[in-house]
Parts: sequence; structure tokens; C-alpha cells
Amino acid sequence: MPKTFIITILLLVAFKTGFAQQSTIYPRVTGYFSILQPLVTYTNHSFAGNFGNVYIIGFPFGVNILKSDSFGISFEVAPAIRTEKNISKVSTVLFHPGAMFRFKHGFTFIGRMAFETSGRFGVTPVFNQVIKKGKDASFFISVPFPVRFGNDLPASVSTGLQLGVSF
Repeated sequence: MPKTFIITILLLVAFKTGFAQQSTIYPRVTGYFSILQPLVTYTNHSFAGNFGNVYIIGFPFGVNILKSDSFGISFEVAPAIRTEKNISKVSTVLFHPGAMFRFKHGFTFIGRMAFETSGRFGVTPVFNQVIKKGKDASFFISVPFPVRFGNDLPASVSTGLQLGVSF
């Protein structure tokens, strides 16, 4: 009787383990790469678009450390290329650490601090939505709202559109 009981228990445990839904193990590290298209900036009581005399595009990439299904931290680096008078150059590199608040249906709010090599600093609230979730990678869209100060320039608020892939 004890042998049969032990074998039955072991078979039940093996069966349950073999067919149980696997949960995500935390902490978990993910990465991403994206393209950021700034759209408009408000400063000095006026709006300036990104498609006039100056054109800027950014290439954010980063690492996320997910603590749970609902929280993580993120570190992003975003070089920006500025084209003006037919001359293109890396105008600034943004260091962008932040806290991620993850919600259902692929929606995430990220509150980031911002430190630019151009001397500007501030915060960037980001609204992020996964638009296509895959086995090994997911595509996302984000709308950031950078607020910047410093470098003897007036404060500014901007917005843009960010498209990327996380893995």
C-alpha cells in the first residue's frame, strides 16, 4: 500500500507539473529598439513643428527590468540626429531612466527622468501600447511628452511618436 500511494502521488505531481500553465518568472530582463519622430514643441508662447528648417529624429534603445506583471524599471539611451541647412549631426544623447507601471492589455505608463548631453534636463511621461505581441518580440507604439529645462533656454514641452520592437 505505501508503494502504490507514493507512486500515485508522484504521478499526480508529474502530471500536474507537466500540464500546468507556466507563470512568468521575475525579475525578468527585456530590451527594445525604436525610432522616435518628434512632432511639435511648445516654447516661448509658440509652437514649432519638426518639419520646417530643422528636422530631428531619435533612435531610443533600452533595457527593462520587470519586477512583476505591474511594475518595472527602464533605462533608455536615445541619440538624436538633427538636420539643419543640409548638415546632419548627432545633436544630443539622452539618458532616460524611469519607472514602468504596467496595466492590462499591453498598456504601460513610464515616468522618466531626462538628462541630455546638450545640457537640458527634465521629465518625460510616456504612454506606451503593445500593438502586436509575438512569441519572441512585440511591436509597440509610444507617445512621449518631454518637458525640458536648462542650458539657458526657456522651458519647453514637446510630443512625438515612437515605434519600436521589444524582445
